[in-house]
Amino acid sequence: MDEMTALEQDLVHLARMALAGRGQDVQTLLQRLARRYSRTNEATSKALQALLREAPSTDAPLRGLGNAAPVPLDVDSRVPLIRPDHLAPAVTPVLSTSVRSAVDQICEERLRSDRLLQAGLTPSSSALFVGPPGVGKTLAARWIASRLNLPLLVLDLSSVMSSYLGRTGGNIRKVLDYAKASPSILLLDELDTVAKRRDDGAEVGELKRLVTVLLQEIDDWPSSSLLLAATNHGALLDPAVWRRFEVVVDFPLPEAVQLRKALDQYCEGQAPDDVLTAIARALSVQGSSFSDAHRLVTAARRRAALAEQPLGETLLSMCGEQVKQLPFAERVRLALDLVQSDHMSQRRVHELSGVSRDTIRSRMRREESQG
Repeated sequence: MDEMTALEQDLVHLARMALAGRGQDVQTLLQRLARRYSRTNEATSKALQALLREAPSTDAPLRGLGNAAPVPLDVDSRVPLIRPDHLAPAVTPVLSTSVRSAVDQICEERLRSDRLLQAGLTPSSSALFVGPPGVGKTLAARWIASRLNLPLLVLDLSSVMSSYLGRTGGNIRKVLDYAKASPSILLLDELDTVAKRRDDGAEVGELKRLVTVLLQEIDDWPSSSLLLAATNHGALLDPAVWRRFEVVVDFPLPEAVQLRKALDQYCEGQAPDDVLTAIARALSVQGSSFSDAHRLVTAARRRAALAEQPLGETLLSMCGEQVKQLPFAERVRLALDLVQSDHMSQRRVHELSGVSRDTIRSRMRREESQG
């Protein structure tokens, strides 16, 4: 018990320093803990010593992989051109069957690269993620990085373009060269910002030259690193860009079954199953993304905490506010689906959809007579 108490105190102390952004103090504390645990917990001590030797940091996130160079900076502003992303998913992300298959393939190719080499092949070195906002493109990149145990570096092309248009080509080359130097995963976010169609007369010459730079860099990308790119607007991309990526993954809006699984993760068992199933169907009818579902749950958690109400009831109420903005015909269809498929009471369905129980009953009788 005493040892557990000491561990808990060390954890709290470490968390306090990390949250305060005291990186040097965190490193000093870890050195002290490594020495202390060498007497009582050798495995933990060795793990801490290994971390300290690698010492990855925001300034040099690839140091543990043989690249001690700092992240590239813009020459004039001295602003970092990329940012390390350490937000690995705590649980397996919910993805559609096709997306999960593609992500698994990307990972398996690298985890079992020896089999490919025996067949004279190499792992895919680039992949393009296409889909509307909030459907899991960045989350999938984090999941891949976590499974492959590689650092994820993110280049937000929209921010680079807005601030450094005249130097963007050079900046992009510096970032790509940095990511190539050691095994890593580079995510080019908002790819459509720079990789637009070269026949677009509204674009200036600098942007068109950037497309050429990107095409050259993608062609030369080594198999030791993985280049990922994400776009919300695939139709804007230059056709040549599509052809350069070895893998193209289409991220559709989630269906009700995927939203149901995601809601279960977001709510952490604090809402009844029938409520989550109904909300998942309602969100699907509205064309909601995973981000939309997460925002709804977060807002409901706050409201439920303030009102001291169950999360499930608050979710139903808030989702109902959204559903009642839908056209009447869509609300009726949703109400019938919920009653017939999920065995929810007509009263609960009325509260969610705003469709009267008389209307639900009459429509059900009509469908039964027609069936």
